[in-house]
Amino acid sequence: MQKPKLWKICAILVTLAITAASCGSSDAETSTDTGTDDTSTEGTEAEGEESESEEATGGNTIDFAKAAFLDVTLPDAEYGDAAPTCEGESDGVLQLGGLLPETGNLAFLGPPEVAGVELAVNDINEAGGVLGEDVVFSPGDSSDNGDVANQTVDRHLEDGVDVIVGAASSGVSFTVLEKISDACKVMFSPANTSPDFTTKDPAEIYFRTAPSDVAQGQVLADLIIADGAETVAIMALQDPYGEGLLKFTKEPLEAAGVAVVTDFTYDPKAANFDSEVEEVTAESPDAIVVIGFDETSQILNGLFEKNVENDQIYLVDGNVGNALGEKFEAGKLQGIRGTFPSAEIPTDFQDALLETDPDLKDFIYGPESYDAVVITALAAIAADSDSPPEIAKQINGVTYEGTECTDFAGCKKLLEDGEDIAYVGPSGPSEFSQAGERTRGSMAIVEYE
Repeated sequence: MQKPKLWKICAILVTLAITAASCGSSDAETSTDTGTDDTSTEGTEAEGEESESEEATGGNTIDFAKAAFLDVTLPDAEYGDAAPTCEGESDGVLQLGGLLPETGNLAFLGPPEVAGVELAVNDINEAGGVLGEDVVFSPGDSSDNGDVANQTVDRHLEDGVDVIVGAASSGVSFTVLEKISDACKVMFSPANTSPDFTTKDPAEIYFRTAPSDVAQGQVLADLIIADGAETVAIMALQDPYGEGLLKFTKEPLEAAGVAVVTDFTYDPKAANFDSEVEEVTAESPDAIVVIGFDETSQILNGLFEKNVENDQIYLVDGNVGNALGEKFEAGKLQGIRGTFPSAEIPTDFQDALLETDPDLKDFIYGPESYDAVVITALAAIAADSDSPPEIAKQINGVTYEGTECTDFAGCKKLLEDGEDIAYVGPSGPSEFSQAGERTRGSMAIVEYE
C-alpha cells in the first residue's frame, strides 16, 4: 500500500468527531481556504541533513522536525471550575510528588516526563517560586502496575505532598485515583488518554494535559483512510487505554466504510504473541494497528515473520518513538507510522529538555508534563494557597478566558496584577473543561526513517 507524503495527508484528512484546525511541520506554512464551509490545510516536510539522533542510533529514528501536526478540538465540552467537596491542608509550600514510569513497560516514556517536570520546577523557582517559597518535587515510580504505584502514592501521602504528577498509564492511574482523592490531593497526569476519565466521579480532583483518545482515535482513523486502506485489523493491550483507543479508532473507520476485519485486546505480559499475530495476518488486512507498550517489539517481529509490509503498520503514543527503534537493526522500521498527542515542540524547549536530561531519546509527553506543573503552580498563585482543593478550583480557570501568556514568570505577574490569564505552554492551548481535561490539543503524525 503506497502511502502519500505527510503534507498530502495534511491536505486530505477529514475529521468527524473532532475539528482539524491546522497541519504542518517545524518549517511548515499553512494555507486555509475560508471561502467555503470546508477547511483545507497543507503543510510541508522539513528538508535538511540527517539528524544527530539518526547518526547516533544508525536508523529507525523519528525526525520530529518532519512530523505533521493536527490541531484538534473536542466537541460539546462544558466549561467551569472544579468544585471539590473535601477539605485540604496548607503549609505554604507547594509540594509535588512524581508518579511516573521509571521501570516497567512504559519506562521509555519516563525520561521526557521527568525532564519536563524538573524543567518546570526549575523555571518556577528561578521566577520566585509560589507563595514566596520554592516548589518542591519528590520523584516516584509508577512502573506499569498498581502495586508499585500504590507504594509510591503511600509514601507521597505520608510526606504531605499537595499534588501527585502522574501516572502515565491510564490503567495505573485508575488503581490509585480513589486513594489520592480520598486523601484530598490533586492528581495531575501528563499522559493519561483513556476516555473513561471524562466521566469520572466529580468528587475526584483529577486533571490531565493529554487530550482524550477520542481525538487520537479519530486522527489515526483518518490517516488510515487517507492511505486508502479498505480493510483494517486492530490489536490492543487489555487495559483502559488500549480498550478506549481501540473503540475510538474502530468507530470512525467503520463510519467511513472501512471494514475492521478483526479487533481484540491481548495480555501485554503474555510469553509470546504468536496467536495474536496469526489472527490479524490471517485476514490479510490492508492495515494493522498495534496499540501497545514495550511488548510491541515482539509483536512487530512476529508481523515481519509473516511478511507484513512496514507501510501496513500503524502505531500510537504507547509504542511509537525512538526507544522502540533502538530494538531493531537499522532501517527495519522504515515507513512505519504512528500518532501521538503533541504540539509542534519549540526548538528552544527541546534544547531545555536536553539540558535537563542529555540522554533523552524522545520528547513525547515532555511538554505535557511541563505544562501540568506550570498550570498547577499558577493555580496555587490564583488561589493564594497550596491547599489541594483550593488549587483544584483554579486549575481550569488559568487555561482560558483571560490574557494569554506563555511562560510562568509572565503569567505570574499578570495574576499578581489581578488579571485573569489563559496559559498557553509548549504543549499548546489547552482550555480545560469542567471535567479537568483539555478541550484543545494537537496530534502528531510521525514516520520512522
